[in-house]
Amino acid sequence: MSEIFKKHITKFAKISDDEFEEIKKFFDTKEVAKKENLLEEGQICRHHYFVLSGLLRKFYINEKGTEQTTEFAVETWWLTDNFAYENEVPTEFYIQAVEKSTILYITTDKQEKLLTEFPVMERYFRFVYQRAYAAAQKRIKFLFSFSKEEFYFQAVRNHPEFVQRVPQYLIASYLGFNPEYLSEIRKRLLS
Repeated sequence: MSEIFKKHITKFAKISDDEFEEIKKFFDTKEVAKKENLLEEGQICRHHYFVLSGLLRKFYINEKGTEQTTEFAVETWWLTDNFAYENEVPTEFYIQAVEKSTILYITTDKQEKLLTEFPVMERYFRFVYQRAYAAAQKRIKFLFSFSKEEFYFQAVRNHPEFVQRVPQYLIASYLGFNPEYLSEIRKRLLS
């Protein structure tokens, strides 16, 4: 499993095998059951999660009491409540395993020590954050530019394997509509 993480780091930063052996000591590994929460609203966000296998989602409960999914993380993606993690404050979000998952995680203290001891990891995390920010910008553009149907069609076109993997009610939650409406859209798509 650690080879997955090493390969991901080396996409963005050059590290030796010896450096990687030291870097991975800053991380802990956890097996997460399907529907297990890693983070719940009101908790201090102390961890940044890297998905080795499985699927996580981040969501909040809106004023109507409905879960609103804001992000997913599949293999080699990172997930946390960035604001709450960086500031060590209570979160407004939940992070939950959609599937049985294996994750690496790091605390803010360990991450600061990691960056001090291995400055090359600054480069790595810069690329991670840049990609996450770009994805968030694209999602916002799609939200404002497309109808809900077009938004769904973009998701199907750009990430068909993801749409197949994620339960439909969670895709509906992510796209901002109810599962019944998603069923109607899918029927039109197939006809």
